[in-house]
Amino acid sequence: MTRHFLSLADMSAGALREILDEAHRRKKARFALPKGAKDADTPLSGHVLAMLFEKSSTRTRFSFEVGMTQLGGTSIFTSAGDMQLGRGETIEDTARVLSRFVDVIMLRANDHGALVSLAQNASVPVINGLTDYNHPCQIMADLMTLEEQGRDLKNLRLAWVGDGNNVAVSFINGAAKFGYQLVISTPTGYGPVGQMVERARAEGAQIELIADPKKACAGVDVVIADTWVSMGDTDIDQRMGDLSDWQVNEDLMNLAAKDALFLHCLPAHRGEEVTASVIDGPHSVVFDEAENRLHAQKAILLWCLSK
Repeated sequence: MTRHFLSLADMSAGALREILDEAHRRKKARFALPKGAKDADTPLSGHVLAMLFEKSSTRTRFSFEVGMTQLGGTSIFTSAGDMQLGRGETIEDTARVLSRFVDVIMLRANDHGALVSLAQNASVPVINGLTDYNHPCQIMADLMTLEEQGRDLKNLRLAWVGDGNNVAVSFINGAAKFGYQLVISTPTGYGPVGQMVERARAEGAQIELIADPKKACAGVDVVIADTWVSMGDTDIDQRMGDLSDWQVNEDLMNLAAKDALFLHCLPAHRGEEVTASVIDGPHSVVFDEAENRLHAQKAILLWCLSK
């Protein structure tokens, strides 16, 4: 059976634990090596990754491309303008054709349905590099970062503050798998779709919806923010006004535990969803988090290819 990585909700807790453990192991094994040096075992020698981008990217592109190099494989990058994905050629046909050329496909898509269709018609693994629904690769890097900081996920209380976007959805999906408590604080109209929360709760997730960001952050171990305006959003002024009280600043961080950590998937907008004093301050681990996209995704690639 082909192993796809589309959503944490579709994955078993055991498989996700296996991926995180491999990410930690591979990162430690690369200590002091140049970024372009190959891993000692080069497990993906001879393998090719197709990287399809409908949305622009910094971390996703570099981390997957460098990751394939370190694993001994190669990658091919294409943007929306380089191919006929969903335009001159159906997604189904693209999936069948690429399956003849490459060993694994990563898609960063506008529509989650396109990702699902690609996976349904591909005979090679498909990885979600981000869709309008979720961003599972990001959350694996985030959780890896928390463990690097010596935190036990099952004993953590996380607060998501701001827009209940695709990254928030992946934190919801992961709550049932990893056992952390999750508090979500959003303005009215910006919360995640209720059925996602209920599905996770039905699987054992401990999720609270607390509108007041100050109450949501009280005593938590981790505070998480993300940009208020995602790619494709056009109501910029409306969002800035509606979300202004959900800025993560020092007053909000001071309500969290003394050793609380701050996460942000980047890119960040200092002075909007987070202040410079927080994202560049002692609580922040955002650049460790960004680096760990590389190591987490290497482990995801290996899991998908059963290596």
